[in-house]
Amino acid sequence: MYLPTHFNESRPDALHRIIKESPLGILVTHDENGLDADHIPFELDPEAGAHGVLSAHIARANPLWQRLDDGAGVLVIFRGAQGYISPSWYPSKHETHRQVPTWNYEVVHAHGKLSIHDDERYVRRLVARLTKRHEASEPAPWKMGDAPPDYIDEMLRNIVGIEIAITALIGKRKLSQNKAQSDRLGAVEALTQRGSTSLAHAMRDDE
Repeated sequence: MYLPTHFNESRPDALHRIIKESPLGILVTHDENGLDADHIPFELDPEAGAHGVLSAHIARANPLWQRLDDGAGVLVIFRGAQGYISPSWYPSKHETHRQVPTWNYEVVHAHGKLSIHDDERYVRRLVARLTKRHEASEPAPWKMGDAPPDYIDEMLRNIVGIEIAITALIGKRKLSQNKAQSDRLGAVEALTQRGSTSLAHAMRDDE
């Protein structure tokens, strides 16, 4: 990833925030058949290992868990807030006309080593944690106990757990840090007016 110094994000708490707020990661793998990518929601444990551990589950029918060996090197990409930035939003554009369109975004690349967990207890615990987290905002959170035990058992048999021990986290927050403060604030105001509040908040937070 091209990473100019002014867009580099190395703070662990900022990188973990992006992963937790945007948990649908792109798992990039490589084997004798070439590159492949799977879109998978991950759970991050930032306290495990040197850089944290990512956990997820995939369909048993997905050949990924059989074609990769334990310890295989993988990359997971997490994309946070993102959006188009018009030069018309910069006050300086109307003074000098020396601005062009761009795209702002937050992204984290998590490099790591893959482990396969074809283990019903591991998968059951993982699904319970993921469900508890993502159902937390519901007025009546769903839990596995709401479904018949035999049905849950069947569903769990159809998935396999994966775990990625993170070896490096590389972050990029391209949020107009190379622009004048007045231009950044102009873009933030325009984004807010258009309902792109996540990107506006990220740009304001980086001031």
